[in-house]
Amino acid sequence: MRQEAPTEMTSLTIGIPVYNEIDNLPELVRRLDAVLSELGGGPHELLFVDDGSADGSAEWIEGAAERDPRIRLVRLSRNFGHQAALTAAVDHARGDALVLMDADLQDAPEAIPRFVAEYERGYEVVYAIRVARKEGALLRACYRLFYWLIARLSDTPLPEGSGDFGLLSRRAVEALRLHREHHRYLRGLRTLIGFRQVGIEVEREARHAGTSRYGFRGLVRLALNGLFAFSVVPIRLATLIGLFAIGGSFVYAIYVLWARLVLQQTPQGFTTLILAMVFLAGVQLLFLGIIGEYVGRIYEEAKGRPIYITDKVEDGTEPRPGAKSV
Repeated sequence: MRQEAPTEMTSLTIGIPVYNEIDNLPELVRRLDAVLSELGGGPHELLFVDDGSADGSAEWIEGAAERDPRIRLVRLSRNFGHQAALTAAVDHARGDALVLMDADLQDAPEAIPRFVAEYERGYEVVYAIRVARKEGALLRACYRLFYWLIARLSDTPLPEGSGDFGLLSRRAVEALRLHREHHRYLRGLRTLIGFRQVGIEVEREARHAGTSRYGFRGLVRLALNGLFAFSVVPIRLATLIGLFAIGGSFVYAIYVLWARLVLQQTPQGFTTLILAMVFLAGVQLLFLGIIGEYVGRIYEEAKGRPIYITDKVEDGTEPRPGAKSV
C-alpha cells in the first residue's frame, strides 16, 4: 500500500552547521526563537553542529543550551567541512521534519514558515531557490555558470539556483541517511532521493557579521563534487574528442595522398604539425586528470572512512550508527 505524504507537522528540527560563527549566533538564535514561537506544534529543536570552531562558538552554544532546552549541540572532533557537518545534522535530527540552513543568516529564518506551509500541503522536500544574491558580480556569474553546467551535464535533473537551505520530511531524512559517499553534494542527493519536491524563491541575504569561511577553493571543490558525483559526461568527452581527432587525421591523410599523387606536391606544415601534437598532448593530459578525479573518488570510497567523527553530543544521547565517536 502506498504511504501517504505527511500533512501535519508536530515537531521541527533546525539543523545548523557552525564553523567560527560566534558573532552571528546570538542574532540567529533570537530570530529562530521568534519563528519557532509562531509555528505552533512542537517540541521543536535547534540542532547545532560545531565543525571544529576555534572562536568559542561551541562554548556559546553550550551556554545557550543551559538556558533553552530546545538547543542541542553535536561537536565534531575537528573541521570536516560544510557538507559533512550538514550530514551530521541529518543523522542526529529527531523532528518530524528537518530544516537545513547556514549560521551566517544568509538563509533567512523568516522563510521557514513558507517551507512548513508547503510541507503541510504534502511536499516532502522543499528547497530554496536563491534570488537577489548579495555576492559580488564575478561570484554571481560563477554560480550561474555552475548551475547552468550541472543542469545540462547531470544524469539527475538538478534545479538551478537551489542551495542547501530547505526542509526535509522524516521519510526524506531517512532516505538521505542511506547515502554515505564522502565527496558529498547534499543538494544533489536531496534531488536524487525523489518524493514530492518543490522550490520556492527566497532572497539570499548578506552575511550578518564576519567573512565567509567558504573560500574560493571550497566553492570549486563543491562544484567538482557536484559535477563528478552526478555526471559521467566529462569522461565521455574523451571518447568524443578522440573520435574527432581520428576523423580529422583521416581527412588530412586523404588530403596528403591527393596532393602527392595528383598535384605532385608534398604538403608543408612543420608548425602545424607541432601545434597539433601539443594540442593533442594537452587534451590527453586534461582527460588523464579527469579520469584521475573519478579514480580518486573511487579510492576514497574504497577506504571506508567515516564522513565525520563526533567528539560528543550535548544532549546525553549516543551518536547515530555510522557516525564514529571518540
